[in-house]
Amino acid sequence: MDELLTLSTLRLAELVRSGTVSSRDVVEAHVDHARRVNPRLNAIVRDRYEAARGEADRADRVLREQDPAGLPPLHGVPCTIKECFALEGMPNSSGLVSRRHVLADRDATAVARVRAAGAIPLGVTNVSELCMWMETNNRVYGRTNNPYDEDRIVGGSSGGEGAIVGAGASPFGIGSDIGGSIRMPAFFNGIFGHKPTGGLVPGTGQFPIAHGDALRYLTTGPLCRRAEDLWPLLRILAGPDGHDGGCREIELGDPGSVSFAGMSVVTIPDDGVRAPTADLRAAQARAADALAKEGAVVREARVADLRHAFDIWSAMLSAAGGPSFREMLAEGGGTTWPGAHLVSRWIWGRSPHTLPALVLAMIEPLPKLAPARTRRMLERGRELRAALGELVGEGVLLYPPYPEPAPRHTKPLMPPFNWVYTAILNVMEFPVTQVPMGLNGDGLPLGVQVAASPGGDHRTIAVANLLEKRFGGWVPPPRRS
Repeated sequence: MDELLTLSTLRLAELVRSGTVSSRDVVEAHVDHARRVNPRLNAIVRDRYEAARGEADRADRVLREQDPAGLPPLHGVPCTIKECFALEGMPNSSGLVSRRHVLADRDATAVARVRAAGAIPLGVTNVSELCMWMETNNRVYGRTNNPYDEDRIVGGSSGGEGAIVGAGASPFGIGSDIGGSIRMPAFFNGIFGHKPTGGLVPGTGQFPIAHGDALRYLTTGPLCRRAEDLWPLLRILAGPDGHDGGCREIELGDPGSVSFAGMSVVTIPDDGVRAPTADLRAAQARAADALAKEGAVVREARVADLRHAFDIWSAMLSAAGGPSFREMLAEGGGTTWPGAHLVSRWIWGRSPHTLPALVLAMIEPLPKLAPARTRRMLERGRELRAALGELVGEGVLLYPPYPEPAPRHTKPLMPPFNWVYTAILNVMEFPVTQVPMGLNGDGLPLGVQVAASPGGDHRTIAVANLLEKRFGGWVPPPRRS
């Protein structure tokens, strides 16, 4: 049964359809493992194990009554769902105390699509408060710990997903990403994650939801332990739903048709501000070398405007409009000014909010206080998008996901802006696949971002497939008693 905890979603679905194992076997194996690891991780914050067992039994009955060839592609395979996505009957608080009693009365579009494809949710997973910080921690559920080292972060805001998939207790999960919230958890927990092209997958049914242009910066995508699952999951999720105004039809290529011979591969070693550790630089070099051996044309480049990644990201997000973070933080009648909360948080310990959320709410208005500078950053953002698009062309870009492997808890607060390695690619609307590249000497996952121009999702996923074959992909964390 332990082997079931290492297989891809596609392979598990094949085994169920062939009758080699039952859906109940697969679900039970993952539930048992989740029960073992979750008390240490705090990744699944509300389970539906009994309901999942019932759905697995129904899936097995359907298999006995129908032609397996007519079953949906994920028939009988378990998964997990980020808590910010509505999953009928389950909490949908996004870690906000004022929403701790909110239960979803229907499924979000992404959830509905994977369930229609036959997947069985095991439960919902932890997030950072309002999904806006890179450490998964909130006053509703508490903090999530890394399966490779429980003293370290899992990333955010899809950190619960990253941790439970990385621990082997879920074959895949659904996450969202406006600043790296799929890719950082995938990186820190040693798995694959894909941030789609902006506007490819609808975000309908998640809270909070973006507005205006930011509907294309906020993306929904899969996290999984095996690369072969990325493309079929993306195809299941993609396409307009008639509700998300930022979603549009985008013609996708085929990863199987991608040729590496002659492919342009641009590797950018850093943003000119925050130097990655030697082990991450070496991992990116190994990825570039593997592509070169397949005939790709690899060149190193530096892009000066990446130094301004945080200012560009915040200016473009601010210009998109919609409710402010501090307004959403105050949902339920609380104050919209976080200063008093910040004081009480430290002096009296009474604030319902986490420190990162309060700090973010305090700095959020800064772009509006300097309109001339914000306009310059918006223009720089447009210029950077054009420059990167020209640089990458029909190839791919290799870029670090963060300056170091999973930091210890609370360390990302100082300095607080290292997450811009992922965030800048959101406002570029580029598709990005986070690829695991083995473990470092401390047993922590290494990885690299593989990006492409909009619509190039098939190229980044083709590279992920290749790198998994060359370097092994996900390495299960050690079992602990």
